[in-house]
Amino acid sequence: MLAHLAVHNLGIIAAAEVDPAPGLTVITGETGAGKTLLLGSVRQLLGEPADSGLVGHHGDEATIDGLFATGEEEMGITRVIPREGRSRTRIDGAVVSADTVRRTTSSMVEVVGQHDQLSLRRSEYLRRTIDSLMGQSGSDPLAVYGAAWAAHEELVGQAQMLGGDTTALARELDLAKHQAEEIRVAGLTTDLDERIEGEVSRLRNIEEIRENLAASSDLAERVVELTGEIVARMRKISVFDSSLDETSAVAESFASLSQEMASALRRSLESQEGDPATLNELEAQLTSLGDLKRKYGKTLEEVMSFGDNITDRALELERLISDAATLESRLETSKAAMLAAARDLTEARSRIADSITEKMLVHLTDLGMGTARTSFRFEPIGPRSTGADRMELLFSSGEHSEPRPVSDVASGGELSRLVLAFRLASSEAAKASLVFDEVDAGIGGQTALAMGHKLAALAKTNQVLCVTHLAQVAAMADTHYEVVRDEGGTAEVRLVPRNERESVLATMMSGEGTGAAKKAAKELLANRPK
Repeated sequence: MLAHLAVHNLGIIAAAEVDPAPGLTVITGETGAGKTLLLGSVRQLLGEPADSGLVGHHGDEATIDGLFATGEEEMGITRVIPREGRSRTRIDGAVVSADTVRRTTSSMVEVVGQHDQLSLRRSEYLRRTIDSLMGQSGSDPLAVYGAAWAAHEELVGQAQMLGGDTTALARELDLAKHQAEEIRVAGLTTDLDERIEGEVSRLRNIEEIRENLAASSDLAERVVELTGEIVARMRKISVFDSSLDETSAVAESFASLSQEMASALRRSLESQEGDPATLNELEAQLTSLGDLKRKYGKTLEEVMSFGDNITDRALELERLISDAATLESRLETSKAAMLAAARDLTEARSRIADSITEKMLVHLTDLGMGTARTSFRFEPIGPRSTGADRMELLFSSGEHSEPRPVSDVASGGELSRLVLAFRLASSEAAKASLVFDEVDAGIGGQTALAMGHKLAALAKTNQVLCVTHLAQVAAMADTHYEVVRDEGGTAEVRLVPRNERESVLATMMSGEGTGAAKKAAKELLANRPK
């Protein structure tokens, strides 16, 4: 809802603030006082093209601030319109485009006035409204259609994967199986290539390895002999000098380590056997691993991952080929079920639409449009997620003229009353703000009183703002603002206190607020809906 509206230098309004109530808020004033300027400011906040004609004589630019509230969340929009140059728009302080503002506020506020592209002209809006009333009788054709649509789309997806050519799928399956098997038999591990490369390097250099091991073993044996002699001499010395016991122990430890080193070198020498056949086999395996990496991944880990994926793809292809034989018949069956559900859905929508138009005619009669006719036209379209129809609201202001699309035949005042009647007839519970302009055009008396009651009824579920000339409408308001001009031509917007409402309404009816007018105003206020 629109929680706050503030304007500065807006036409003849130097500055004004309005706090619309959650229910019905009316704005009244004499012709030319500036009521429509406030409505124009709301349009500017909603992203309409900037109108430099709104800039007043109290500066070089007009500023419009609006605070919108949805539940606990609030959003501030500021529109600055210069006398010359481009306008600037901000949402919560951030500069945005007018298109962004339009998208952001499209579901929050609807201005209903002459030449407006109203929701009643949009098939999508009509569909959502009608569908919101679906299922109240227990059955839900919309849910049934949704399930049928989803089932058919899944089969269509399978058919697209098949591509209509099972031979191509069979060729792909053969290739996938070959690739998966080629990777499987390789017995890969992530470090297999590194281990093989190490073994190949050893076998290629076996002679040099053996030669150096033999030389090292001979040197180790000599070290063993030398350390043995050192140990023997240290033992003799320790008999005469006990302080050398620690040195003797170090010598014995060194001799033991020398013996272990010599033994290890002998064992290593004995284990180094060259095998040309093994070398050839490992080199061939290394070549095979290189081929796998060249075809399936830079590393063996990537090759193994490819193998997992291609194995899954082979299983999927087998399933698709298996299903291909029955897919065509299943597609025909699912399509028939979807189309049948679409027909049921259209019929259900048509019944709800008929109920809405019947109620609309009652409201329109009360609003002085007793000869009006309304109906919905359903046009078949290709099935989609929301159904297989496009709907349009038709209207005729007279019983002798054929109903035509609302956008072609309804005037501004008629459109306002049509929206009001449609909202009431569909019992739409959306919390969007509705701003009515010229809703009272060309009506008076009991019709005006009926309109006031209907606006009050609509305001129970929607915030309603209404610019009106009629006391019968203004009397139904929860909040009443009046636009007045001073002697210098500057307009002021003021909240009408409760104790002044009777006087203001009387002035609206008679111009001078006579006794009879005051009596009538008092009766209007007394008969406000509770």
